[in-house]
Amino acid sequence: MSLRLFLDTADPTAWAEWLPSGLFYGVTTNPTLLQRASQPCSLDNLRHLTREALALGSQEVHLQAWGGDAESYYASGCELAAIAPRRIWVKLPITRAGVAAAQRLIRSGINVTFTACYEPAQVLLAAALGADYIAPYLGRICDQGRDGHAELITMQQCLNGVRSPLRLLVASLRQTSDLTRLAAAGLDTFTISPAIATALFDCEATDQAARQFEQDSRAVGLDRVSVATV
Repeated sequence: MSLRLFLDTADPTAWAEWLPSGLFYGVTTNPTLLQRASQPCSLDNLRHLTREALALGSQEVHLQAWGGDAESYYASGCELAAIAPRRIWVKLPITRAGVAAAQRLIRSGINVTFTACYEPAQVLLAAALGADYIAPYLGRICDQGRDGHAELITMQQCLNGVRSPLRLLVASLRQTSDLTRLAAAGLDTFTISPAIATALFDCEATDQAARQFEQDSRAVGLDRVSVATV
């Protein structure tokens, strides 16, 4: 599998800034992110946002189903998937209700991403059902006083052990070193905030080198003009 980065925001302004860069495979959203971006969590608005994300180059859009019970999750999941067939991944919590809805959605040919993953054993449930992604919450696991990095590495080792193609969609990254540490251990799929995306370019040594290149190129250019004039 190859590296995939997703932009974790429901803010179209951030999509317009980052998606044309080609760095991001898709976008991930949920009701909390919609609220932060002052976007209604309604089918009509999600339809509008999806069109916008796809137009900006997103290959996949991950949208959270709602309802709280298996039947409601399934119904809203079908509605979300119909917005853009094969381009929408329906997000469901890795609960009994979420699993029951996911089983029906997957059998109907709808792509599923499980969310709210906190335990290594949960990835095996997602793998058994044939889901495409499961999103473990790195930062929140660490907030529980656990070694989140070690937990996620164990999750990946579980998938490797059973040879599952399920991708760990690592969420709740707090700093760029989270990404590099886990990538070094073999994890290859991450959803990151615009703030983390910006921080990936925050290297003063690189900026200084780029400024020096520009300064030197202008100096060489002036020298060439002077020689040609003489």
